Amino acid sequence: MRRRVLVLVGAITTLVLVAFLVPLALLVRTVATDRAVAAATAEAQSLTPLVATADAASLRLSIEQVDATSRADIALYLPDGTAIGGAGTTPPPRTPLVELGTRGQSASTVVPGGREIVFAVRDATGAGGAVRAFVPDAELTRGVDRSWLLLAGLGLLLLLVGLLLGDRLARTLVRATTDLAHVSDRLARGELDARADPGAPGELGVVAGALNGLATRIDGLLREERENVADLAHRVRTPLTALRLEAESLPDPHDAARIGAGVDDVQRAVTGAIDQARRRGTEARVTDAAAAVRDRVAFWAVLAEDTDRAVTVDAPDEPVPVALGRGDLEACVDALLGNVFAHTPDGTAFAVRLTPRPGGGAELVVSDAGPGIPAGAAATARGVSGAGSTGLGLDIVRRGAEQAGGALRLESPPAGGLRVVVELGAPG
Repeated sequence: MRRRVLVLVGAITTLVLVAFLVPLALLVRTVATDRAVAAATAEAQSLTPLVATADAASLRLSIEQVDATSRADIALYLPDGTAIGGAGTTPPPRTPLVELGTRGQSASTVVPGGREIVFAVRDATGAGGAVRAFVPDAELTRGVDRSWLLLAGLGLLLLLVGLLLGDRLARTLVRATTDLAHVSDRLARGELDARADPGAPGELGVVAGALNGLATRIDGLLREERENVADLAHRVRTPLTALRLEAESLPDPHDAARIGAGVDDVQRAVTGAIDQARRRGTEARVTDAAAAVRDRVAFWAVLAEDTDRAVTVDAPDEPVPVALGRGDLEACVDALLGNVFAHTPDGTAFAVRLTPRPGGGAELVVSDAGPGIPAGAAATARGVSGAGSTGLGLDIVRRGAEQAGGALRLESPPAGGLRVVVELGAPG
């Protein structure tokens, strides 16, 4: 955009300068020519009265003095054929225009090397003669080259000033446009506190104000949604409390403890959902994936032991940062492992492997030896499930991967089962 503005300003400035300077340059040359011709004409006309009044000696002296001080070549052609003055010691020959002047007609014309001006004169006896002034081309264009150079320098200076002003304007527009793009990117990354400068020039300020209003509206809607989710999760606590009381009233202490532990697990999950809903949007989008994966696998390992499932975990000991919040990453791992327990029979082994990617980020792979997904099933579509569940598990994983700049893939190994690959991008 900046380059286009500069090209536009340069083109317009050049056209204006050409339209202004070319006629001015021609006018300068015309003025210089007219000035030189006028000066020579005045000098030649000043000699006209002397031809009829002065004697030969005085006339010759006057002609030679004028010729010596004039920038033009001044010569007098007497009726008897005598020529006085002119360039050098030898007067110029009689030209056709001089012959015309001796017949009583004054005229001027352009000749090779300059311009010739002839005035018809009469001596005391009434015989015709002529005064000739020759202005060379050097005098006709004297000072024109210097004036043209000054005009060219002025035009170049004006062009540079125009480009400088255009560049400042382009910088302002580009800066405002870049700011809008940067704010849009931040909003797309979930930074809802990003705001554009409404003081941007012209229509860009209007767009900035509209973008800020949109960001405020989105922030309000998301805040309302988070509160609704938190309130919904909070409502579950009431029946959970009743269920705990029912469990404590069971006659068998072992059954009461077992059911109470299950209620505690559900209570912790509900509390976690409330906390996650309230901190969504403010949570840091950088997480150590290795620590999160190890924690969640350790949580599910207890249930795996109860259902006779062999668990294999391969996660690095060093931190593996990914561009996803801790709560979102744990939700993805829980969804994947929950699907294993929900859609495979007891005793089915599964493996979890986290591998750092060379360019940053990580690849999370959860594989099992279960029945897999039927061909043609749209398992990653939200709300679609072929096993009677809500169909939200893999959609949660897909959205988490996309938030981290990655993707979700489902693979069916030749030996059977299912292999879920989650690519997680590196923090920006």
